[in-house]
Amino acid sequence: MDMDAILREGLPRLGPEADETALGRLRRYAGLLAEANRVMNLTAIEGEEEVARLHFLDCAALLALPEFAGRTLLDVGSGAGFPGLVLKILRPELDVTLLDSLDKRVGFLRDTGEALGLEGLTCLHGRAEEASALREGFELVTSRAVAKLGVLCELCLPCVKPGGAFLAMKGPEPEAELEEAARAIRLLGGEAERVAFYTIPGTEITHSVVIVRKKTPTPPQYPRRWAQIKKTAL
Repeated sequence: MDMDAILREGLPRLGPEADETALGRLRRYAGLLAEANRVMNLTAIEGEEEVARLHFLDCAALLALPEFAGRTLLDVGSGAGFPGLVLKILRPELDVTLLDSLDKRVGFLRDTGEALGLEGLTCLHGRAEEASALREGFELVTSRAVAKLGVLCELCLPCVKPGGAFLAMKGPEPEAELEEAARAIRLLGGEAERVAFYTIPGTEITHSVVIVRKKTPTPPQYPRRWAQIKKTAL
C-alpha cells in the first residue's frame, strides 16, 4: 500500500480524520525526512509504508486521548518530530513547541515546519532540565523518548501547567515502569491517571500511553541536573 492509502485507512481507526492539506503535508514531511536521513541519523525506520505506520499512525494515536483543540503542547526530545510535528500537522490549531538537545535536529524541524507552511510551531534547541523558561507553561507535554518513565517525568512534568497532562508514549507493558516511577510522579506534583493501549492499524504492534495528570506545582528543586537524574532515581 502507498502512504496515502495507509493513512486514509488507518487514521479513522485511531480517531483523527485528516483532510487533503494534512495528507499532503505528511507526504512532504516523509520526503524531507528521507532526504535528511541520508546525511544525519534521524530515524532507523525507513520506507514509505514503515514511516506511515510506525511513525505517523503511531503518533496519531495520541489524538484519540484528551481534547487537543487549541491547546499548548510541548514535545520533549522531539528528534525527527515524533510525535509533536505529526500532531501539529493533523491538528494545526495546536500551539506546538518542539524541544531537542541536538542543534542539527532542531534545524531539520525548523526547516520542515517552514517548508510545510505551519504556523504556531516553535523549535527550540535545549534540554528540558535546563529550560526554566518553559516551566509550567504547557497544557500538554509529550515524549516518545526511550528513557525510563521516572526520568521522563522529572524532565517533563515541571513543564506541565497544573491541571494539564504529561503523555508518555511507551511499549506494550508499561506497568513495571509505572510502578517504579510512582514516587517520582508524586514528588513532582503528578498523579498517574490511566494507561491507554492501542494497536497500530495494519500491524500487530501494541503500544501504550501513560497519562500523568499534573495536580500541584512541581517543587522548585526539580528537575535536578542531568548528572543527578541519571545517577539517582527519585
